Amino acid sequence: MARLLRSLIFVPGNNFRFLGKAKSLKADIICFDLEDSVPDEEKETARKLVREALKNRLQYTSEVYVRTNSPTSGMISQDLEKIVWKGIDGIVIPKVNNIKELKKIEKKLESLEKKRKLRPIELMPSIESAEGAVNAYSIASHSKRVSALIFGIFDLLNDMSIEYSKQPEGAKYTRAKIPVDARAAGIYAIDAIWQDLKDKKGLREDCIIGKSLGYSGKCLIHPDQLSIAHHIFHPNKTEIQWAEKVCKTYLKSVKKGKGATVADGKMIDEVHFKRAKSLLKLTKS
Repeated sequence: MARLLRSLIFVPGNNFRFLGKAKSLKADIICFDLEDSVPDEEKETARKLVREALKNRLQYTSEVYVRTNSPTSGMISQDLEKIVWKGIDGIVIPKVNNIKELKKIEKKLESLEKKRKLRPIELMPSIESAEGAVNAYSIASHSKRVSALIFGIFDLLNDMSIEYSKQPEGAKYTRAKIPVDARAAGIYAIDAIWQDLKDKKGLREDCIIGKSLGYSGKCLIHPDQLSIAHHIFHPNKTEIQWAEKVCKTYLKSVKKGKGATVADGKMIDEVHFKRAKSLLKLTKS
């Protein structure tokens, strides 16, 4: 796998100023948020602001995702209607418990993509419950759309009736399980947020633990956290070698007048080429 997923930073979808500032962020993924950071009475405003931001997609240098509300919220259909347009690279689905929820979301997504003539949009389910943790591999391997699993620690702790601490013992099993399930399904895993913005030493140590567990990057809530996450989750030798293979194979295919091709049994196309090229550019800078 060759892709930069060191950082996924959440930007409140109801904050016009923050949405504008996100254009200059150097995160690997900017994720406009419709869920936890947005009060219920501002959900519709957030949808409209995110829709406008997507119209200006070319002004954002990062990949652009949107986090919808959860499958059980009753709001996800409204979210998808507003945000599934040209300009969106992927969707983070919070609090996914099982593949039945994903299937329902995919059905709606497929309908919108067909209607609006869009390419298939990626999904990143967030595992935030005991049921989700048990079903993590089936969720990860459910569909080609699923490109990564995200670990959501706070709702997991709530579901398990565990008090929050910076290194909660009760979350260790789930935190370790998610990247194993993701890797077994051939996708990435992104670690949970670090809440204490003042504790940069703690963030660094938490990133080191996450990387040692097999996570490719970390969810973030503030731009000041980017440099630490990027330093710790720098691409490893295996990722660099795969990126080199993707670029070489794809360019060879293009010279033959073709587009999509196969490398080591895996389909690659222009999107994979661009991501691999970005990764190599980073390692050589």
